[in-house]
Amino acid sequence: MFKYIIAFATYYFTGSFILTFFGYFIGGGIDRAKELGLGAINPLATGQRKLVFLETTFLLMGKLAKVDGHISKDEVNHVEDFIQKMGMSAENRQEAISQFKLGSDTNFHIDATLNNFMENCGKTLHLKQVLLMYLIVMAAADGQVDSQEEVFLKQVANRLGYSDSEFRQMLDMVLNQSHFGQDSPVSASSIEGAYKAIGVTAEQTDQEIKRAYRKLMSQYHPDKLIGQGIPEDMIKVATEQAQEIQVAYDLIKKHRDKS
Repeated sequence: MFKYIIAFATYYFTGSFILTFFGYFIGGGIDRAKELGLGAINPLATGQRKLVFLETTFLLMGKLAKVDGHISKDEVNHVEDFIQKMGMSAENRQEAISQFKLGSDTNFHIDATLNNFMENCGKTLHLKQVLLMYLIVMAAADGQVDSQEEVFLKQVANRLGYSDSEFRQMLDMVLNQSHFGQDSPVSASSIEGAYKAIGVTAEQTDQEIKRAYRKLMSQYHPDKLIGQGIPEDMIKVATEQAQEIQVAYDLIKKHRDKS
């Protein structure tokens, strides 16, 4: 949008094709920055966002694991698997574990951590969503999200700017996304879960479902996430979530094509 507006205005006021070209180029950069989020305009802030995002993730994972009073073996295994997927060095792995332990301390409060996250990452479009996705997946590591975990997740979501209804929709989406694999059977329950995983309903049109699917896939696109400040090591985890979305969408398409 901006590339056309700026190009038109440049040509209207200058009549120069060369300046119009540069106007189009500059407008395209604004469009891309707008798509990524205002916080992504400043590339110098990317390194700081990476550090803050990584720290916030493990601090909140620790708090979430202890929110019901004890840390289960499933939750420990999930964090260890999370770290392994990231391919962390021994030094970074130890730092992540230290942050997790700090977050699980009874005296740890999340306010300062979330304030710091919002100050550094709050203007980006997808970082908040990916952080919340990681936490929901963590909460479901033992097979269910209990009431105390849900209250904590809702608290975090509200602080990140999500309304209660937006949080509920995202919770349903992420929990249903984790149900899919390449060999998912086609059944009434799996189709229902597939719609929830995309965040749509069976009553919506093919085009509406396709738009929702493309929007989700765009949010998990590696280049966009890295550009906003997600550490490269953490991209694999987001990519796995995108694969679940792809399988869910393929299942919906297959079902609707047969109908």
